[in-house]
Amino acid sequence: MNTEITTPTAEFTQRFTSIRRGARLARHLAVHQLDAWGYAYGSELSDTAALIVAELAANAVTHGRVPARDFELRLRLTETTLRIEVADARGERAPMTGTPSPDAEAGRGLVLVAALATDWGVADRQVGKTVWAECALPGNRHSSANADWHRAATTGHVVS
Repeated sequence: MNTEITTPTAEFTQRFTSIRRGARLARHLAVHQLDAWGYAYGSELSDTAALIVAELAANAVTHGRVPARDFELRLRLTETTLRIEVADARGERAPMTGTPSPDAEAGRGLVLVAALATDWGVADRQVGKTVWAECALPGNRHSSANADWHRAATTGHVVS
């Protein structure tokens, strides 16, 4: 796990209400911010970040929700990496039980995050936890597995 955080060249932080609408707004604002930083809507980085933010924000709203507490989205851009952090007020960590069965209706969110991100993890906070994921910026090393999962996730086609 990468616990060292490089000094960001740009940073965006916003708190959202812990409801589905807040999770949706977090995803929209993340891609808007990336566009403002020069990573256009529909680019690979924008689409990957949108999927990761959607999963982490949905988990914060669904599993990390504490009444009357918001969740927080932070984007940190360095020379080589986009780091996405979603913090919630619940300290417990959900069990990560591996790949769900093919007929399961849930349990694929963190599997998707792991497939799309170059690295990810969970960090404790004074109150709650932060789930983070990192993505290599275009022009930096991408694994073919990340590209395959990205195509599968954005098009709905399974890559064999």
